[in-house]
Amino acid sequence: MTTDRISLGPEAARQLATTTKTTPQMRGVTPRYLLRALPWVDVESGVYRVNRRRTYVLGDDRISTHTDEGSPRVIPGDLREIPYLRRADDAFLGQLADGFTEMSFEPGQVLVREGDTAEHLWVIVRGRAEKRTTGRYGDEALIQVIGDGQYFGLEAWTRGEPMPYAVKALTPGVALRAERSVLAGLMNRDEALRGAVDAYTAGDMPAPGTEAPIDLSGGHVGEVDLPSTYVDYEDAPREYHMTLAQTRMMVHSRVADLYNGPMDQTRTQANLTVQALRERQENLMLNHPEFGLLHNVPAGQRVQARTGAPTPDDLDELLAKVWKQPAYFLAHPRAIAAFGRECTRRGVPPVTDSRFGSPLLTWRGVPLLPSDKVPCPNGSGDAAGTTEILLMRTGEAEQGVVGLRPAAVPDEVEPGLSMRNMGMDQKGITSYLMTAYFNTAVLVDDAIAVLQNVEVSKYHDYS
Repeated sequence: MTTDRISLGPEAARQLATTTKTTPQMRGVTPRYLLRALPWVDVESGVYRVNRRRTYVLGDDRISTHTDEGSPRVIPGDLREIPYLRRADDAFLGQLADGFTEMSFEPGQVLVREGDTAEHLWVIVRGRAEKRTTGRYGDEALIQVIGDGQYFGLEAWTRGEPMPYAVKALTPGVALRAERSVLAGLMNRDEALRGAVDAYTAGDMPAPGTEAPIDLSGGHVGEVDLPSTYVDYEDAPREYHMTLAQTRMMVHSRVADLYNGPMDQTRTQANLTVQALRERQENLMLNHPEFGLLHNVPAGQRVQARTGAPTPDDLDELLAKVWKQPAYFLAHPRAIAAFGRECTRRGVPPVTDSRFGSPLLTWRGVPLLPSDKVPCPNGSGDAAGTTEILLMRTGEAEQGVVGLRPAAVPDEVEPGLSMRNMGMDQKGITSYLMTAYFNTAVLVDDAIAVLQNVEVSKYHDYS
């Protein structure tokens, strides 16, 4: 075969050349800032017990609902969030739940007016509203923004008193409300309920979430009798057991024997598997329904985004919740981008600081760590285009959030992660058990807060 070439071509020459290869690349690897930012506590026994000073029972400030034949209904058992219904029986709660009726509202609609007699207990099924009251000098003051599942008007509804604030809808939504006559009718038939309501209205019930008091004396003069006291502890402190992410890695002996250079096949497979395990670990530490941080934010530490998009005001509200040594915000990258847009719109660009070897946005000196493990669903549905922003204090000495891992495990290849040879089967395949042990704990309630219902799809015209 004749060609027009007068020298050796690249296609033929590369048959004699050595190829420079990379290790296998993996798109799913992220910086995993949460794992890097948390201080890790080495747990000796596999169980980490968080002892606390005794605290009065605190619910999640939400009354859950479900859809029945296209209409929202209160879940009866969740009415125990109301302090004087904590010990009510299921039949009674079912009757009260049946007394709620549905109501739709539009943006700007006033749901209740300040000073009007509280005729209803309201539960927001879907939507967002704000509580406002008249300030000291006659101006309007914003008390709180409330959203899905939250209820309002309980104290005034129970006592039959005027509403101390007005509630106005910020978005379209649906609410359920129960008339006061429903409660009065049930009280007439149930003496135990009447006693519980009377104790509540008399102020005999301790405020939920407060700690048992320590009697002290201060500022006194002379020889006074000092109070006697002691500090009570929780009877059943929470215990965190090591959870895990786990898989079996399989390597055929023929592959390990013949194709082991220049890269060790077993080591390369293990490195990629470790990366996947750590990614799953971070996901579980945020989203697991039992111990995930997003599911362990106390009721009083939840903030609703007032206008939807995350604004400097919203992040300041979070900082007011975790004001003692706040360490990090944690948010989806799209939420951080949305926050940057709101800052640009207001002419207050956030400062960029270098942490963990990367430039990161900060607000009030607190870094915003990006993580794609924070849910930010696309597509359709109620939660589409919304996410959450977490703020936390970290460290055991600061009574913050800590990561947990075993002090040592057999065949450990990284802290808390083992790779155990399980032997070879009849097909010549060696299997390795890859296990990452971990957990996370919130030591006190004010160590963490979350901004909810954050919208990430708002854009502005700067022209």
